[in-house]
Amino acid sequence: MNSHLSVAQSAMKNSGSYSSLEQLAAKASFSEKRPQKPLPILSRPIPKGKSEVSLSAFSFLFSEFIQYSLAKVNNITELEKRLSDCGYNIGVRMLELITYREKNYKRETKLINMLTFISYTVWRILFSKQADLLEKSTDQDDEYMISENQSLPITKFISTPREYSGLNCASFVAGIVEGILDAAEFGARVSAHSMPLEGQKQMKTVILIKFNPDVIARSNLTA
Repeated sequence: MNSHLSVAQSAMKNSGSYSSLEQLAAKASFSEKRPQKPLPILSRPIPKGKSEVSLSAFSFLFSEFIQYSLAKVNNITELEKRLSDCGYNIGVRMLELITYREKNYKRETKLINMLTFISYTVWRILFSKQADLLEKSTDQDDEYMISENQSLPITKFISTPREYSGLNCASFVAGIVEGILDAAEFGARVSAHSMPLEGQKQMKTVILIKFNPDVIARSNLTA
């Protein structure tokens, strides 16, 4: 008790008021830091560094999504559409994330440059490698193809019922590409196809991109 009085008397003597007592009391009560609640995930800052997810972890999550979707669809077409829609939402957000992280990123205004960006930069982010081939259709001026000579990693370890044996899980990647293109104002319809690789038994994956007429017209003007 005497020690508390001496502190109070000393404070009053130095300041001539009770303000010093209030300051001392405040310092004493908050001398220990209280633990802070973690911020909700959507309120946290976006990390600048790139992070990777193991193929096994992603395959497990992707497989569970497909199994869940099987109960919501009636045929392969509906399931592939569901995979594409999911990828589309990711693609829109992915372009925004890339523009935030890449210091030297500039908005692409030319069609070929945008496709090169997807087949190189986006592919390296998704699969740690650039696409095997980017080519233009010889039959249609509005069609381009991104090809992989092997099955995409995300299509591995996926099991489906026999009636869904023709499912092309690369529709998910096609949706990502379509989302990125739409977000960059290069409207297109994107689909995934499996085609025989010349001279080999294995199938290659082809991401077919068919641009809207206005995109092709704009590209011809800026060529």
